Amino acid sequence: MPVVSPAQVEQYHRDGYFILESVIPGPALDALREECMRLVDDFDRDMEARGIKSQGISHYKKRYFISNRSAASPIMTEFLFSDLMAEICRATLGETAYLFNEQYVVKAADTDSKFAWHQDSGYVGHYHRAYLSCWCALDDMSVENGTVYILPYARDGRNSSDEIIDHSVDDRSNDKVGYKGADPGDPAIVPAGSIVVFSSRTFHRSGPNMTDNYRRCYLAQYSAEPIMNRDGTELWGRAEPILKRGERMQPPA
Repeated sequence: MPVVSPAQVEQYHRDGYFILESVIPGPALDALREECMRLVDDFDRDMEARGIKSQGISHYKKRYFISNRSAASPIMTEFLFSDLMAEICRATLGETAYLFNEQYVVKAADTDSKFAWHQDSGYVGHYHRAYLSCWCALDDMSVENGTVYILPYARDGRNSSDEIIDHSVDDRSNDKVGYKGADPGDPAIVPAGSIVVFSSRTFHRSGPNMTDNYRRCYLAQYSAEPIMNRDGTELWGRAEPILKRGERMQPPA
């Protein structure tokens, strides 16, 4: 049986997202968690050595965005190019898909670890074809530990589901902010091993982690075509094929 149902594909196009519960196999989930904590420890040591408390939108001992480390990690690479991720790409993007970006997003036990309303496309900064974000829960997610909140297309106030809103930058957190309305969005209360699948045009946010434990997710992002920089002279992110003519590709050597 396919992991992604026709009803979920319909919801993706109508609302901008759907949720797959408990689909990441246990061994893969355990391995991704171990890689996550290894990278968090490395990130802390690097910031300590440099004497800094923030790096971009990452903040020491509060929240971490650790991007594009899979080239040195067979564990991450195997997951990113797995049958599971290929099926999700095929159902949402079509017969051709590329790995565009991947990152761990980790919140420590800190009340200041929330993340503002934004579209992932808002971080690219120029028009591009919408890409796919797969928010993989490495822990049981709750309101208390700062899960992701999704704002369905019909409630976000845009003129078109393809519209990219101009985002402002929060001076304190360095977050980009694209929605300032009153709608709180819908929280993804899901068990570890679930994937929240959404478009790069979909507004989402997350709350602070009010628990005593880390809240960890792994974000895998894929595009239907290579995404270029504003003037089209070079890639904006990555463009490693995962699907060609519907067939899953092996990761780059």
